[in-house]
Amino acid sequence: MNTYLVPDPRPGVRVTEMATKTSGEMDKPLISRRLVDSDGSLAEAPSEAPKVGILGSGDFARSLATRLVGSGFGVVVGSRNPKRMAGLFPSAAQVTFQEEAVGSPEVIFVAMFREHYSSLCSLSSQLAGKILVDVSNPTEQEHLQHRESNAEYLASLFPTCSVVKAFNVISAWTLQSGPRDGNRQVPICSDQPEAKRTVSEMVHAMGFTPVDMGSLVSAREVEAMPLRLLPGWKVPALLTLGLLVFFYAYNFVRDVLHPYLQEGKNKFYKLPVSVVNTTLPCVAYVLLSLVYLPGVLAAALQLRRGTKYRRFPDWLDHWLQHRKQIGLLSFFCAALHALYSFCLPLRRSHRYDLVNLAVKQVLANKSHLWVEEEVWRMEIYVSLGVLALGTLSLLAVTSLPSIANSLNWREFSFVQSTLGFVALVLSTLHTLTYGWTRAFEESRYKFYLPPTFTLTLLVPCVVILARGLFLLPCVSRRLSKIRRGWEKDGAIKFTLPMDHTLAQKTSHV
Repeated sequence: MNTYLVPDPRPGVRVTEMATKTSGEMDKPLISRRLVDSDGSLAEAPSEAPKVGILGSGDFARSLATRLVGSGFGVVVGSRNPKRMAGLFPSAAQVTFQEEAVGSPEVIFVAMFREHYSSLCSLSSQLAGKILVDVSNPTEQEHLQHRESNAEYLASLFPTCSVVKAFNVISAWTLQSGPRDGNRQVPICSDQPEAKRTVSEMVHAMGFTPVDMGSLVSAREVEAMPLRLLPGWKVPALLTLGLLVFFYAYNFVRDVLHPYLQEGKNKFYKLPVSVVNTTLPCVAYVLLSLVYLPGVLAAALQLRRGTKYRRFPDWLDHWLQHRKQIGLLSFFCAALHALYSFCLPLRRSHRYDLVNLAVKQVLANKSHLWVEEEVWRMEIYVSLGVLALGTLSLLAVTSLPSIANSLNWREFSFVQSTLGFVALVLSTLHTLTYGWTRAFEESRYKFYLPPTFTLTLLVPCVVILARGLFLLPCVSRRLSKIRRGWEKDGAIKFTLPMDHTLAQKTSHV
């Protein structure tokens, strides 16, 4: 099958609008007479475009037809009611009955649900020897109910056809708007290498990137991909939720329950804003330290083992893989903390506190209230917080694939490692400035519980001290040698046969 590469078509109308428009955008030609060769130059379009069939007339089938027409293919759509559906497809596509649609095309997309596959059995003789591309997706319940995938079920109904699983991870919107606005990768699997190659060429021609997933047995895994909801975020999200619950409960006991039980003061009004705002920076700070703690543990393990060629424990390996998600959740909590802090003066309780403070100042006959130490502390505290949030924002932006792909490895490593450590140091200084001398005041220990900020300092201080130790020349040189392939016990012994005797050799790696 020939491959025709063309420029990405402009975005078509939305699926919901396609049902009501039979003219206008749909009547305009979607392909140009000049196509793009593989070297990027323009070439004349062939007189006869390769034909592709589509069985089905739903939203995905219409978007698929639009994309295929825009990529230079001739499209024949098979529908049970072609007269009613003809106006919903591009004018360049031919809409006819299913029996007529499967006649000439060698590649046919099956764009229908699993329960309708059996309705195609009457076309078995016409479909013999053709390539069937299954684009369906099961629901989560169907995926658990059926042992075989939709593609395998389709292959069992049509044993004389070559079944290929593809395009099930691409949405109808991505097909219309082009791969620039969605995921470019299209997983493909089939038992027939030639059929898989043909569909891969079509994927390339449509502007996407094929990913070979192996035989049709992998179709079940491919069909499970759209069912997954943020699989890499489950552990970081649970970790964040656990820290939120812990610190919220801890602050509730200290700031709300203690005054109520010990002094009879009702401060439950602090629960929606004040306690939340005290909790968020604690979670953000601990999460940020947990981003860099596994790197410290990994370096310590390498130093202890004296080699980099031994696997890390599974828990540490998974921890290292989730650092990006943990860092983004840290930024999210820090950003919420900044927003909540801006909202603090808007609270009615804050206004009452200002009025009460003014009344007390008048009653105490104080005309000027100014504590130099507190003024400087708050100025430094706010400034360090802004710097820490700004640096954390830079880390979050550079973790986006579109930005990360524009950086080389040294630039990316500098931002994520060096600036990330700077953000951790700034956050530590921000926390220390907030605490000031409060950790040494007996009144701050409510129910014998230390102030919250002292708990949050534990892990970050361990990370900072460990990173400082790794900067020492004696440790830094050894760690650098290990990461370049040096091993503590680098003598590998092996034997070679020589004249019916074994000679022992030693190789130093």
